[in-house]
Amino acid sequence: MLLPLLLFLVVVLLLLAGYPVAFTLAGTALAFALIGSMTGHFDPTFLNIIPSRIYGGVMTNEILVAVPLFVFMGVMLERARIAESLLDTLGLLFGRLRGGLGVGVLLVGVLLAASTGIVGATVVTMGLLSLPTMLKRGYHPAIATGSICAAGTLGQIIPPSIVLVLLGDVLSSAYSQAQIDMGVYAPKTVSVGDLFVGALIPGLMLVSFYVLYVLITAALKPQTMPAQTDIDSPSAGGRAMVVRVFKVLLPPVGLIFAVLGSIIGGLATPTEAAAVGAFGAMLIAVVRRELDLTRLREVMRATTRVSSMVFLILIGASVFSLVFRGFGGDDAVHALLSDLPGGTFGAVLVVMLLMFLLGFVLDFIEITFVVVPIVGPVLLAMGLDPVWFGVMIAINLQTSFLTPPFGFALFYLRGVAPPEVQTTDIYRGVMPFVAIQLVALGILAVWPQLATWLPSVIYR
Repeated sequence: MLLPLLLFLVVVLLLLAGYPVAFTLAGTALAFALIGSMTGHFDPTFLNIIPSRIYGGVMTNEILVAVPLFVFMGVMLERARIAESLLDTLGLLFGRLRGGLGVGVLLVGVLLAASTGIVGATVVTMGLLSLPTMLKRGYHPAIATGSICAAGTLGQIIPPSIVLVLLGDVLSSAYSQAQIDMGVYAPKTVSVGDLFVGALIPGLMLVSFYVLYVLITAALKPQTMPAQTDIDSPSAGGRAMVVRVFKVLLPPVGLIFAVLGSIIGGLATPTEAAAVGAFGAMLIAVVRRELDLTRLREVMRATTRVSSMVFLILIGASVFSLVFRGFGGDDAVHALLSDLPGGTFGAVLVVMLLMFLLGFVLDFIEITFVVVPIVGPVLLAMGLDPVWFGVMIAINLQTSFLTPPFGFALFYLRGVAPPEVQTTDIYRGVMPFVAIQLVALGILAVWPQLATWLPSVIYR
């Protein structure tokens, strides 16, 4: 039992030391396999399965084709300067409302999350475009930075999300394994589309909590978010303002409906919908005259870079999980979680706490590919709903992006924030949003129907 736990611990320590994720996962696993085979604790015939796992689980997996397509869609929309237009227009629309700029930033975050889904790019873009304006308008640095970080991380939970695509693939394998372990040899399946639909209500609930917090803070502490009396009201612009809002919102909203609507309506698989999104993003860039060969080359390079990283990590994770199982790690984890006080509730609580703590220092991709395949089959065999479990993980990982001192969103914003914005301002600003996310996580834990009801209605 000690060897698989030691393998997991060594991998985490090496990741914390900054070694490349894919090579750390595969290299450490193979090193332990060599030591285990020499000491008689590991059967080397397990390694013969590696080629079939990589080919069958990664190379021919149609679901994973959605990853580069969604990445392409997000990068293309970023290069088309969609965020800049949205921020300018919604700033005018909500500017006269106290806290209106903060609300506008959150709504832009929702639209960017649903159309790009790339946290780093969203936080950096919004930090460059909206933070100077908010500070100039008299917003307290903590309120401004907290709103931008929180809005930028919505790409973790608002579909179509790359996180949900990866989680859907991992949970699908874990759910099948759990049912086989329970003696069900005609297992049910869970799809990426199930997670997309299941995340809609919790995601919108979280956004509503964000907006409510900003409005309440603006009412209780008006000096932190002054109303902009020098901005014309929407009615002053009349028809011109309506036309501007329509022109700016129509392309991203239409793209979101095309992607999500085709999945929810059963017209397309997530991979096919991702292709629609990629084409739609190119079309928007062409219409906005933001696409040329140089920009297209940059988008393709960025897409290749991100996609290569994801697939290399996935291959390394496949080797790691195979060796971990060869050491009897799945049995060790099952025994550990089953013996915890509180039964299923205690096991879920410990796993969620572990993911939350690992999220301080590890990326969501690493947690998805390392932790979920280990604990997923055990927890799902306890009777958990896979859609609810996946949405819980997504919100948990989103929270880790905001948690000081190592939240990735904080680093992204710190890199583009003006010198007068202190790091402590960013930390203070995100803490209320972290608390909101934990409250949302608790609500979802008490009422799983928030995640399971809509898929049951649509896919019944």
